[in-house]
Amino acid sequence: MSNTVVFGASGQLGQAFKYLAETEAISNIYFPSETEADILDIEALKKVFAIYKPSYSINCAAYTAVDRAEDEQEIALKVNKTGVENLATLCAANNSTLIHISTDFVFKGDTSTPWSEDSNAVPINVYGQTKLEGELVVEALLKKYFIVRTGWLYSEYGNNFVKTMLKLGAEKDELKIIADQVGTPTYAIDLAGCILQIIKSKKNEYGIYHYSNEGIASWYDFAKAVFDLSGTQVKVLPVKTSEYVTKATRPAYSVMDKSKIKKTFNVEIPYWRDSLLICINKLK
Repeated sequence: MSNTVVFGASGQLGQAFKYLAETEAISNIYFPSETEADILDIEALKKVFAIYKPSYSINCAAYTAVDRAEDEQEIALKVNKTGVENLATLCAANNSTLIHISTDFVFKGDTSTPWSEDSNAVPINVYGQTKLEGELVVEALLKKYFIVRTGWLYSEYGNNFVKTMLKLGAEKDELKIIADQVGTPTYAIDLAGCILQIIKSKKNEYGIYHYSNEGIASWYDFAKAVFDLSGTQVKVLPVKTSEYVTKATRPAYSVMDKSKIKKTFNVEIPYWRDSLLICINKLK
């Protein structure tokens, strides 16, 4: 495999890549620290490209605090647009293919048909808008890129919905969970595996792709599955979005059409509950 560098290596997805690199004995994949490979520090990035000479650069670095982004618009834009611009500029200068992770939150979420790569991107919160601007920068600066949109990411690493539910389930007798927002829980290790498959394929069918696990769930369904599969005894009550006010508006329908990535790279995508069981067994 050609040299690959993972930016944002300490985050949830970065750690999923690390896990696969170790368990599958993948060589030539590098995980520089946040300080060594800060996407906001162009001089630091130049050194990383000089040292590792990556054929592929995977960008897992992002500002992902959806509600906080409403108050920290400048910081969110800096990381999700300016940082991406820095990385894309150096990928162009060093003939490195950029694999950039984006989000289902670029969509408004106002239909009941899975979003395709060609669907009109109309974000309804600051986080989604900054991620869309990052995508546009990649498209403007590079010919060799894969933008992979995903959503509802969880794993045994970092902070995520699954770990939060397990913690709350152990502390409380009853939880209220939103039941009218639907999407697909995505196991970070499955996503990382798919991206490694894209690299191994050496295909140059560049562009935007969608990846999540198979199936559809509401946050209520997701929480119920976490508790059922982990054997956690807690009463779960479904509530409407209107009853649970958050700073950022979230899409009601975040299901993505994955036929393009499956067909192009011959990817087999696991069902979300099957992957969730694997994650929960590892956490236990």
